[in-house]
Amino acid sequence: MHPDRPVTLAAIIGAHGLTGEVRLKLFGEGVESLKRFLAFNASGNASALTLQKLKDDGKGGAIARFAEVTDRNAAEALRGTALTVPRSSLPPLAEGEYYHADVIGLPAVSPTGEALGTCIAVDNFGAGDVLEIERPPEDGKPGKRFMVPMRAEAVPEWNAERLVIAEGWAED
Repeated sequence: MHPDRPVTLAAIIGAHGLTGEVRLKLFGEGVESLKRFLAFNASGNASALTLQKLKDDGKGGAIARFAEVTDRNAAEALRGTALTVPRSSLPPLAEGEYYHADVIGLPAVSPTGEALGTCIAVDNFGAGDVLEIERPPEDGKPGKRFMVPMRAEAVPEWNAERLVIAEGWAED
């Protein structure tokens, strides 16, 4: 895992009002997790965005004001922009915790080392994280996908190099 790998914490989904505020879709643990950062790298934009104000929108997202965005047109132009920070700037984790960015892209293997695919997403439908694994491509077509709960009985071992998927969880 590269320490300066960009990690997306939010995305701009549109303008809010007339003075340059933007609406954010959050990918982290709420507004509080964003408040520790003063600036974000913006996808598709060479410069950083400097956070001036941030508040919860009451709907699971946030409203933000950036110093570089001064009117509604500038805010609308940023629609779809991902707000990232270097992986190294995220707080350290406790034993057994992980950032989604750390497991997405990892190879998934069986307990005997057989390649099962690659983790392409982490979802949470309310009962804990679920890993989406895509099998290797076959005959030029993308591989089939399967889902595995990120729990010890399904993923008994994982580290920065791989995810081990227990027997019976990678069935077609």
